[in-house]
Amino acid sequence: MYSLPPKYNFLNKYLVRDSNTYSVYLDAASAIRITGNKPILLENILLKDGSISEYPVLSNVTSSPEVVSEYFGVSVSYLKDFIVKALENPVEPDVKSSNQYYNIETNLYKLPILYHYKGDGGYYITAGIIIAEDPEYGLNASYHRLMLIDKDRVVARILPRHLHKYIERGLKKFTICIGNTPEVLIASALSPELGVSELAIANSMNKINLIDYDGLIGSEAQIVLVGELTGEYHDEGPFVDITGTLDIVRPQPVVRIKKIYVRENAFYHAIIPAGYEHRFLMGFSKEPIIYRELVKNGIDVVDVHLTYGGVSWLHAVIKIRKKSEDDPRKTIEIAFKAHQSLKLAIVVDEDIDIYDPNDVEWALATRVQPDRDVYIYSNQIGSSLDPSADQITRKTSKWGIDATIPDLKRIRDFRKVV
Repeated sequence: MYSLPPKYNFLNKYLVRDSNTYSVYLDAASAIRITGNKPILLENILLKDGSISEYPVLSNVTSSPEVVSEYFGVSVSYLKDFIVKALENPVEPDVKSSNQYYNIETNLYKLPILYHYKGDGGYYITAGIIIAEDPEYGLNASYHRLMLIDKDRVVARILPRHLHKYIERGLKKFTICIGNTPEVLIASALSPELGVSELAIANSMNKINLIDYDGLIGSEAQIVLVGELTGEYHDEGPFVDITGTLDIVRPQPVVRIKKIYVRENAFYHAIIPAGYEHRFLMGFSKEPIIYRELVKNGIDVVDVHLTYGGVSWLHAVIKIRKKSEDDPRKTIEIAFKAHQSLKLAIVVDEDIDIYDPNDVEWALATRVQPDRDVYIYSNQIGSSLDPSADQITRKTSKWGIDATIPDLKRIRDFRKVV
């Protein structure tokens, strides 16, 4: 029976072990989806050539606040504050050499890269974190889905953010790290300002070391690919993304894999698109970013939640202690700046449970007048993941709702009695 590396022992309390044999084509992804948000280890994965993979597939490493809190040894209620503290106090990690990795044949077909949905354009690496270095801005760590082209090439979806800027400034080589610990997984989803390394934030959460792979920096992941941009473009997609809908096909950069390093007893980490881990990493990691910006701008914020119904990405409910009648509008606009993909922000008072959609709807029903409390923002930059937005320009409209008690002098009239 496969034993997880010691750093992942925190999963044993929740782990589902499955020794059945699953194909990389659809079967493995389906087996993971039906377990919900429980961490799951698939021990026998059938590769495209009919052989059993040397590397089992682990999924839902960071699929819920409960699992992640267990790893960090903090309460669920403190987890967001814990991440905010790391955001505000980054600590650069040490770079070391390591004898724990060995170089294997550069053949991506030997890794259990999954085909997730029938609508997808191919087999996808979904938990790959690209670690890149720029002479001025330092290290950047970010998620990029990678569609398999052949045994040593992938096409990478790269949005016009920090990695794209690094490439514009001459970046060609980087590492792709698969099978990271929770601090690296979460920090790499945070998207701090340019020049602040996600890896320094990870190191603030829990001490990490970085590894020198032939002059390129990577994490202490289970599997590390050394990649180089070829200068070519290839159609990427379609891909079922966090919304559960198909993202469009676009020409994207081709990456040639030059080397593959693995640890002894390595596993392959797969994040199921639109699954619990995908939603947690994208949504939960944005909540501290919004929270921090609100605090910075003088809003007495209690909590922020990107809702499951809003695909943990497009809709937020924000609980505040309102000090002035203009606080809700300010909250809405700050939230849109902090999380550019956000499409709807609902602001409520501290008596509303933002994790209960019925309670939020009650606030909408009893405290909102649309002509007074709904704000529309046209011609905004939104999310390419929103199929209702312009898929080329990302232009969209956004709305905010002030669902707080409308008159601070009449609080008694709006309090829930039963």
